[in-house]
Amino acid sequence: MLNIDRQELQEALQQLDQAIYNHNQWSKNLTRSIICKLPYDNRDIKEDAHRQCRFGQWFYGNPPQALREHPAFVAIGAEHCRMHQLAAKLLLAAAQEKASLSLQEYDDFSNAVDNLRLEINSLKQELVDSLNNRDPLTGAENRTGMLTRLRELHELVKRGVQTCTIVLMDLDHFKAVNDTYGHPAGDQVLVAWVSYIKQNLRSYDRVYRYGGEEFLLSFPGTDLQIVQDIIERIRKGLSAVAIGVDETKTIMVTASFGMTMLDPNVSVEESIIRADTALYAAKKTGRNRSCTWVLSMSPNQNGGIH
Repeated sequence: MLNIDRQELQEALQQLDQAIYNHNQWSKNLTRSIICKLPYDNRDIKEDAHRQCRFGQWFYGNPPQALREHPAFVAIGAEHCRMHQLAAKLLLAAAQEKASLSLQEYDDFSNAVDNLRLEINSLKQELVDSLNNRDPLTGAENRTGMLTRLRELHELVKRGVQTCTIVLMDLDHFKAVNDTYGHPAGDQVLVAWVSYIKQNLRSYDRVYRYGGEEFLLSFPGTDLQIVQDIIERIRKGLSAVAIGVDETKTIMVTASFGMTMLDPNVSVEESIIRADTALYAAKKTGRNRSCTWVLSMSPNQNGGIH
């Protein structure tokens, strides 16, 4: 899933829909010019034609950085450039009265158009899926796709391809925030916290709203020691974040964390229970701290909290 906030996703979808419409209009006009031997737009035969069309203006404009780095977006750029190169050859050939169009060149152009549409529609579908799987308040991913993604990671863990650590995070005394300052202030806290956390995660780490003020974080390709260090930095940073309720009041809130690695020998749900057990231990022993559930080395014990 794309690591873009909800507003950027909505804006990207709107821009993409307009770009798709512009591309379809360009494609219709170009096909008409080729078949009917009509005068063509001189911009369509230039070397940078792929940048001058309206789709290209959007593509090479200022889309979100996370979108520009997405493999599907990169593939769209390559296919779009190739399509314009093939289109220029067809236009020049069609403009010559005695020249006949090459069937192979036309098929290559037609295939390039189809491939481009496929890449564009795939990216659009991913944007739609990302938008539908976002918590509308915080912008964190919601639980709709959480288990599916964790099970995909779990399969990689079982095959020995990579490790993965999961963390449950719960805000301390959050009910008191709502009771004292009101639910709108509580919402501000949740939004600020998720924003801070996302800024301190890698692009392939994920934060899900697990329920209420509880969040699940996944760290693929990591071991416990690495995640313990990351979480400790996040915990200390979050405890220093001052959220302004109004011009005169700020709120300082802490959080507790429970973590464990996805175990190849148990279900994803059982691993989540282990993280929850560690979270409960962090709460019970004073809050504003992290605890880890680890599998015991002893064959007579199932595991323990550290």
